[in-house]
Amino acid sequence: MRRAVAVRVVGPMQWIVYPALIAIAVTIVLQTPVEVFGLHLPEPVIPTVLAFAWPLIRPSVLAPLVLVVLGLLLDILTYGPLGLWGLIFLAIYSVVLASRSFLAGQDTAVLFVWYAACCLLAFTLAYVVMAFIAGTPASLISVFLQVLPTLLLFPFAHRLIERFEDGDVRFR
Repeated sequence: MRRAVAVRVVGPMQWIVYPALIAIAVTIVLQTPVEVFGLHLPEPVIPTVLAFAWPLIRPSVLAPLVLVVLGLLLDILTYGPLGLWGLIFLAIYSVVLASRSFLAGQDTAVLFVWYAACCLLAFTLAYVVMAFIAGTPASLISVFLQVLPTLLLFPFAHRLIERFEDGDVRFR
């Protein structure tokens, strides 16, 4: 006798919309001007996690559109030039999408190296564009203080990949 196999269908709400809403909420909270014991809240670029994880989970048409919206929101919150972070997130998405066949099933250390490389690519692009627009480069210390918390968000990207990578058996 054959047993029925339960298929867990994961839709865009679970792996795109809910993580994007969480990223928006956390970004807004971390952008508040709060000072505790003389220290400010860290300002990681949280959508970087999504730009790295989404092409590994499943290529989609909706994900790049959401990344552009997240980038525009980040540009508005940080008073940056409109479109800068949206284009950077699309660059990360396209790099990971192009290397998807290599990254599928890799060890956590390999994924972290690729995540770190994508973060460095993102911040290098942002640094160069902002130096060109402003006419003077930003402080490398302040850039490092934004890169470091963004790198520390890798466990969230890995958790997202592990949770939804095999969520829908129809795409195996």
